[in-house]
Amino acid sequence: MPSASAALLPAARVAVCGPASWNHLIVLDRLPEPVPHMQFALGDQHTLGGTSAGKVLHLAARGIDVALHALLGADDEGRWVSEALSAANVPLQAYDSQHTERHANLMTRAGERVSLYLSTPSSPTAADLDRIEAALSAAEIAVVDLSEMGAALVERRRAGAGGAPIWTDLHDYDGASSFHEPFLRAADVVFMNDDGTDDPWALMQGCIDRGPRLAVCTLGARGAIALSATGERAEVPAVPVEVVDTNGAGDAFFAGFLAASLAGADLAGSLAAGARQATVALASEHLHPAVAPVTPGRHSG
Repeated sequence: MPSASAALLPAARVAVCGPASWNHLIVLDRLPEPVPHMQFALGDQHTLGGTSAGKVLHLAARGIDVALHALLGADDEGRWVSEALSAANVPLQAYDSQHTERHANLMTRAGERVSLYLSTPSSPTAADLDRIEAALSAAEIAVVDLSEMGAALVERRRAGAGGAPIWTDLHDYDGASSFHEPFLRAADVVFMNDDGTDDPWALMQGCIDRGPRLAVCTLGARGAIALSATGERAEVPAVPVEVVDTNGAGDAFFAGFLAASLAGADLAGSLAAGARQATVALASEHLHPAVAPVTPGRHSG
C-alpha cells in the first residue's frame, strides 16, 4: 500500500481527498428499534466504502483522469481498500493513519441506513496536508469531502491558500450545521441531498448566498435539481432501475455530473448524466461493479 513517504502521484485533472473505508453491510428487514431484541439479517458482506472512494470509482469509469488522496492504516482493511481501488484502476495516494476507517452499516432494502463508525483515521500531519494541498492546487478540479482532513484543507483555502475550484458534497446538510459551513463557504460547487430539508430550493439558495456559483440537490426517487448563482434552474427525473443497494448512489451522481460538466454539458445535461451514473451504483451491491472481484467476506442471504 502506498504511504506518505512514497513518491507522490503525477498531477491529475481531478484530485479527490477524503474518506475511503472498509465497511460491513448488514441487510435487515427493518432498522432496529431502540430496545433489547433479536433480529435475523437478510444478508451481509464486507466491501469498499467511503464517499471519496465512491466518487473516484465512478469518475475513473467515465474516463476522467482522477486520483484519490486518503488516510489508510497499515492493516488488513487498508490493504483491502487499496486492492479494491487498484482493481478499478484508480490511482491512490495513501497517507499514514493508525487505523483504516471502518463502518458497520445496518440497512434495509428500501435504502434506510444506520452507520456505526468502528474506527476512524488519525489526524493528518501538517506535512500530509502540504502534500495534499499541492495535489489539489495542480488539479483542474479539487473535490474536498467532509472529513477532518477536508476541514483542515478548506480552512487553509479560506485563509488565503490558492488552488483549483473546490467541489464539495454536503450530504444531508440542513442549512445550519456548523461543521458543514467552512466547506460551503470555500466551495465553488456544492452537492447535497434533501434528507435534512422540506424545501430543497430554499436550501440551495441559502448555499448560493454564501458564495458557491452552483448548488445541486438529489431527491432520491424524485430525481435531482440544481440552482446557479445567476438564477438558472434545472431538474431531472430519476432514471428507472432495479435497486440492489443504495450505497454510493449520491457519489455516483456527483461523478456523472462532474464528468459531463468537464465535457462541456449544460446544467440540464449534467444533471441527466448524474442521474444515469447513479443507476450504476444502485444496480450493484458495491460502490461500483469494478470492486466486486477483490471483495472478501461476502455472505448474502
